[in-house]
Amino acid sequence: MKTHLAFLLALPIALSAQSAPPVTIRAGLLLDGRGGELRNALITVSDGKIRSVEPYRSGSPTYDLSRFTVLPGLIDAHVHLTPYINSRGRMHTESDGDSPAQSDSAARANARKMLDAGFTTVQSMGAEGDKPLRDAIAAGTIPGPRVLTSLNPISNPSLTPERLRQLVDTLKSSGADFVKIFASKSIREGGGQTLSDAQLQAICGEARSVGLRTVVHAHSPESMRAAILAGCTWVEHGAFATEDVLRLLAERGVYFDPQCGLVLRNYLEHRSWFEGVGNFNAEGFAYMERALPSFPKLLHTAFGIPNLSLVYGTDAVAGAHGRNADDLVCRVREAGEPAMDALVTATSRNATAIGLGAHIGSLIPGFEADLIALDGDPLREIEAVRRVVFVMKEGKVYRAP
Repeated sequence: MKTHLAFLLALPIALSAQSAPPVTIRAGLLLDGRGGELRNALITVSDGKIRSVEPYRSGSPTYDLSRFTVLPGLIDAHVHLTPYINSRGRMHTESDGDSPAQSDSAARANARKMLDAGFTTVQSMGAEGDKPLRDAIAAGTIPGPRVLTSLNPISNPSLTPERLRQLVDTLKSSGADFVKIFASKSIREGGGQTLSDAQLQAICGEARSVGLRTVVHAHSPESMRAAILAGCTWVEHGAFATEDVLRLLAERGVYFDPQCGLVLRNYLEHRSWFEGVGNFNAEGFAYMERALPSFPKLLHTAFGIPNLSLVYGTDAVAGAHGRNADDLVCRVREAGEPAMDALVTATSRNATAIGLGAHIGSLIPGFEADLIALDGDPLREIEAVRRVVFVMKEGKVYRAP
């Protein structure tokens, strides 16, 4: 057994007399989300919480998953919940004629696809429709992953620092879980810095004062450095990151979320869905084609930077929901990350990064009963993450073999 399995000896948490009968799950291979593993394990769940994890000895479990690998529900730290491909095979825009009811239905379908794919928590990078979807899922009225959202992102470079601080306060009072900031152009436009150092300092400083994390879209080294020095919490993408700026991220303890390939492959493989919308033009697609091979290379470089806090986010957009695990395969097969490290990042490390590390991301007593089962051993064949056969979130089963 590995060193991370001390928790297996923990006594089950006492059950309330009012509790429903506990649910037991037998796992052929259990991965605890922190690097530990146990074969032939028994997990006991009641009132939506994990009550015990121990070696299986005998008896008939509620769910016999002895042919499968059980691990914590996966966490995608960068998705876009509401974009979708409309009935005409095009990315939805406000002018395409779809009704609000159609858009709401599509967003709910996106959420369900990700839940069925084993992602029990996602962090959405902001849109008007995120809040009602988040709240409906939390209330149990529709199925979906636990959602954290930035609501509307901050991107306007013409605003004064004072006005930007006011926007942060508005987001806080409106129920945002964090602040999303665009500090650079998109990769299709070269990724140059758009917000000044002073503007970033105003946003990230105010967010810190009101208790919100800050996630910064930044592709160029200059925009990344500005976000780091402004005290922002987290840098997204970094397509053109240099080794020195990666080391600065590590030195300052800033989270870094580079993607491996799903987002660009989704655009390139389904060009007809997006072409002609915004900057999805010939030049933009050419830029993405050139950039695609560099994404795994950047990750490979990042893996070698001591103390760099890497997270797992796919940037799943229209057409990519439910394929969120593809970047886990990419990280292992193309970027060279050990499979266990990739899985730990997508579970307990991500949970810590989004502020929920004491509640989700690990299979230990007292944590939320978010767990999934895979047909296969992802430590031997990472592609098993695409074969989800069982999904439980907060003790409720949404998918079973």
